[in-house]
Parts: sequence; C-alpha cells; structure tokens
Amino acid sequence: MIDWNNIESTVLDLFAEGLRQTQQSPVYHAEGDVLRHTMMVIEALKSLPEYQELNERHQHILYVAALLHDIGKIPTTVFESGDWHTPHHAPTGSRMVRKLLWKEYGLCGKQELMEVREAICLLIRYHSFPPVAIEHLNARLRLHRMAANSLLVPDFSIKMLCILCKADMLGRQCSDQQELLDKIALCEELAKEEGCLDACYPFSSLHTRRAFLSGRDVWKEQNLYDDTWGEVIMMSGLPGTGKDFWIEKNIPNLPMISLDEIRKAHKILPTDEQGRVANIARDLAKEYLRKHQSFVWNATNFTSQMRESLINLFETYHAHVHIVYLETDWQTLLERNQSREDAVPQSAIEKMLGKLVIPKVFEARTVEWLCT
Repeated sequence: MIDWNNIESTVLDLFAEGLRQTQQSPVYHAEGDVLRHTMMVIEALKSLPEYQELNERHQHILYVAALLHDIGKIPTTVFESGDWHTPHHAPTGSRMVRKLLWKEYGLCGKQELMEVREAICLLIRYHSFPPVAIEHLNARLRLHRMAANSLLVPDFSIKMLCILCKADMLGRQCSDQQELLDKIALCEELAKEEGCLDACYPFSSLHTRRAFLSGRDVWKEQNLYDDTWGEVIMMSGLPGTGKDFWIEKNIPNLPMISLDEIRKAHKILPTDEQGRVANIARDLAKEYLRKHQSFVWNATNFTSQMRESLINLFETYHAHVHIVYLETDWQTLLERNQSREDAVPQSAIEKMLGKLVIPKVFEARTVEWLCT
C-alpha cells in the first residue's frame, strides 16, 4: 500500500526552503519564488474539472507531481544576461524525485510501487513540453515516444500530462498565460489526432513500433518487414538488483559479455580507466553480431546515454534489442551488494541512483521491467 497522506503532507517540507530561495524570471513568473508558484499550481490543479473527474489514484499521482514538478529548479537556476534561467530543470527534477520516492518513501521493489513512482517522474520529466509542442519540429514523434511509456506505466498519459501543464500555467502570473493555455490545448488535440492521447498508438508490430519511434522515415500505420535475425539482451539495473542471478535462471545458455568479468580477467580495477574494458567488450560483441549469435550484455547501463550507443551498435547489425531492467527495494539491494565479493561502496550506489534513468519503451524493440 502507498501511504499517500504521508507523502503529500511531508514531501514538500523537504524542499520548501530551497524553493522559497529560488527566484524566477519576472517575465514568466511575476508571482515570485518557486515555492509561491508551486502553491499556486496546487490550488489551480485542485480547481480543474479535469482533475476532479479523475479516480483517486490518478489524483494522488498528479498532486504529488505538482508538488515536486519544479524542484529541479533548485540546483539548476542561474542568473545570466539580466534574468533567471533554469536549464534542464525538468529532467533534473525527475531524477531527484525518483531518488526521493525510492529511498525515503519506499516506492521501489514492487511492480505497483515502481509504476506509480515512474508515473510521477514522467509527468515531471515532460511537463515543459506541451506548451512548446506545436513549435517543435518533431512534435508528433515526441508525443508518440512519451505516450509509449504507458505500456510500462499505465497511470501515465499525454492527457494526464496536459492536466498538470494546465495547472502549471494557471499557477503563474505572466502576460502570455492564455496563449500558453491555448498551446497546451493544441498539444492535446494533436495527441488525440495522432491516436496517442490516452495510451500508446496501436502499432501493427514491435518491429514497426521500434522503427517509427527510433525516428526512421516510416508511417506509423505501416507493417514493416522484420529484418532482424535474433535477440541481444541488454541488462540494466543498479548493483545488487540480481542481474547475474536472473541471467543464470532465465538464459543460462546464452553467451554473456560481462564488464565485471572482463575487469577481473584483465586485472582492471573499477577505479581505473575503463576505456580498455569497453573496447574489449565491444570487440567481443561485434564477433557475436557478425555471426548472428544472440548474447546478453551484462552491465548496470543505468543511463540512457550508456544504453544508446550500445543499442545503435547492436541494431546496425540488425539485432533485435531486448532491455531487461531489474529493481529491488533499497534495503535488499544494499544487503545483496554487501554479500558480494566485489561490493560497490554504498556512496557509489547512491550516486548511481541519483543519475538513474530507467529504460523507456522507445529505447529498444522490447523493454521489460522486473522486480526481483
């Protein structure tokens, strides 16, 4: 069970002082600091008919997302060229919220808890997009990528995102408020037109979905010929989530490329330069790919940047990439890690958690989230 009352009554307290001290551009936020803006957003959200019509679970998710939607401004706000700016505050805030809900409120290690946490994180991650969607060159693709998240996070949708954004606009004082509200409405209409307002568009196949969401010049209505020859499994997850055990239990006969094993074999410490480890692993992967041999790539792969370059390599050889993300609760993770011969320092794991970006549906042909 999720203790919503505890989260909603205490979560803002952790950031209230930081939000109060974080200033905003008077052009877009004449109301003042971020705490003032946040409280106005909450009031606006509660007054929206769209919010009042939601079920209780979705109301809780939106409420917490609204409480925390701008905490990323605390570390990112800078004063430049005579005004306040907040570059990348949405993705920064999303990562901060994931770590908070994971560690402090226990939203981890079970499917329902993970889905709720990630719904909140996705709303925060994307909350800046709807007001600029119609001006974006790849608006349709971006919307489809966002909507695809609903396959793993059923509580997230473009419709939910637009409700949060509408409250965000109503909770500020600016001269172009109505213009921004109109743009959000246009974003919602565009998503409806594209068939992805409430859920992922029903692509004809996994192969077509991957081709479209990866940005290839194809129509979403097509049924593309599948030219992949087999599957490459990419593991993802923090140390201690049980990647080795999962591999041994589910795919024991597949060749495995393990960065940990390469380090051991070549006596390379985790604190040493890792370029050689990566080169050895990639060369081995290319050998398998040239032979059309399926294999598993076993590493943490805890950021999208880490995964992207590898996926590009695997798909260049026409492999079907299947990401398996594993998660467990915080205490179990720490206990498992400590029992390992090569335990990772807890400080390092906490740093990884702060940078963790869970694999999204659009990153590969298939993406699976599992709790261990």
